Amino acid sequence: MTGLSEKILKIFGWKLIGDFPNINKSVVTLAPHTSNWDFIIGRLYLNARSINNNTLMKKEMFFFPLGIILRVLGAIPVDRKNKKISVVSQAVSIFKEKDEFNLFIAPEGSRNKVTQWKKGFFYIAQEAKVPIVISFIDYKKKEVGIMGVVEDSTTIEKAMIEVNNIYKDINAKFPDNFALDIFLDKN
Repeated sequence: MTGLSEKILKIFGWKLIGDFPNINKSVVTLAPHTSNWDFIIGRLYLNARSINNNTLMKKEMFFFPLGIILRVLGAIPVDRKNKKISVVSQAVSIFKEKDEFNLFIAPEGSRNKVTQWKKGFFYIAQEAKVPIVISFIDYKKKEVGIMGVVEDSTTIEKAMIEVNNIYKDINAKFPDNFALDIFLDKN
């Protein structure tokens, strides 16, 4: 499957950039996320590079038979409506249970235009004590891959400045839906 996925990407003119770092656990940002094509291109890249991956999805999506397919694709159900345990806490619990776990998150939380990223990915990484890996899809350059690891995540401000610098030259499928400098509070 790895060879086939890479061939498909190359047939359509995509260049695979970077390799996944040699780490067992991480939170991986997947951005920009402005199109349903992001999932297909991202999945092909992950298959081509044999990257073990998971994502969180609201539990309501796990009905038969869709739930079976989602689990095969690495989706994990979470209860977003649970007032007793937050999604961050649910994710951290999963990290504690597993020896290897790379959680892919689209911090924008939507394919539509947003004014600010959701910060849950940072809090999950911080509480689980795992690094933040930066992945991307650049439609203008037709590149998909891994850009690196956030070096300083001691505070959300330091991490977001680094994340913003990494993503500043990345081109979304729908650029109007991916604004720069959305990573820090404007207040």
